[in-house]
Amino acid sequence: MKPTFLTAEWRKLAIANYYIDPEILKPYLPEHTELDLWNSKCFVSLVAFRFLNTKLKGIPIPFHSDFEEVNLRFYVRHKHENGWRRGAVFIKEIVPKPAISFVARTIYGEPYVTMPMKHKWELTEKEIFIDYQWKFKNNWNRFSINANSIEMEIPLGSETEFITEHYWGYTKKRKGITSEYGVEHPRWKMYQVKDHSIHLNFEKLYGQDFKSLDQLQPKSVMLAEGSEILIRSGRIINL
Repeated sequence: MKPTFLTAEWRKLAIANYYIDPEILKPYLPEHTELDLWNSKCFVSLVAFRFLNTKLKGIPIPFHSDFEEVNLRFYVRHKHENGWRRGAVFIKEIVPKPAISFVARTIYGEPYVTMPMKHKWELTEKEIFIDYQWKFKNNWNRFSINANSIEMEIPLGSETEFITEHYWGYTKKRKGITSEYGVEHPRWKMYQVKDHSIHLNFEKLYGQDFKSLDQLQPKSVMLAEGSEILIRSGRIINL
């Protein structure tokens, strides 16, 4: 078992899922992985949430323990000797802390960038309002959700289970090389989404490959409570 690299909480995960042509994702696919489909459909997800109580190898980093993140990701699987490992690949990960982006990019090769960010959580007895915003080229992008406040179990075999139950991360390195790391957390609970609002330009933020998303409504929108999480040190896949 790999040693623990990072511990934190991931909380109030707003997730918008879009159908996408698998051919668009093939240039981003790390070697030794293949696309993981749900009912023969290929998904890309916009995910916004908060990191809380973040510790690096058990040590809290001053002024870097609580922050927002927004990422665009898709889903893959890797054939391990013990069976299939289902994971995620990130197109871009946005955080408000330059030091986090620098370390993630230079040491781990993760596609992190830094932007001004803010959030608002309004929690009442009956309703939850979650709002995440990030500023790109003087424009504020936004992803907000209104949901019922009662936590619900995620149904077995559901689309929500597929989206939230990927426990590995894969990063495309140089030719023939892929890095893999494990993410551990208990099974999450979800909230019933009543309505949502998404304001961003996918083409400007993520590049021309993703401009088709600007013409689409998400296939589904989810709000997961999240939990404490543990990320283990990675390994290099070089078969």
